[in-house]
Amino acid sequence: MTDYAKINFDEIDPSPNADGFEGRFGRKHLGSRDLGVSRWRYGPGVRSPKAHHHREQEEVYVVLSGSGRALLGDETVELREGDALRVAPAVTRAFEAGDEGLELLAIGGPKPEGGDGEVVEAVWPE
Repeated sequence: MTDYAKINFDEIDPSPNADGFEGRFGRKHLGSRDLGVSRWRYGPGVRSPKAHHHREQEEVYVVLSGSGRALLGDETVELREGDALRVAPAVTRAFEAGDEGLELLAIGGPKPEGGDGEVVEAVWPE
């Protein structure tokens, strides 16, 4: 591993996602062993139909622009630009953009061998 690495998220191909949002993952492009970082963009009013949680990996989400809500278990938390949200591994999480969309930077710790995330259906309160 080199002493540093630089990437531009706009130069990374987005992962296949549902209509209205995209994720770009930087860990492998940075050559990082211990940190994961990804950028997520949600169009105005887009709500993630899927949620996820982890066995070991804690994550922090930083709102780069826009606003929205995070679904954390059965609670929702309002988000706005500049917020940082730490989520414990076992908490199931999903996101919904406000009227102007939502852009998040997700930062996670070391990824266990084979990964530790589990995707589940998001159950949003009505």
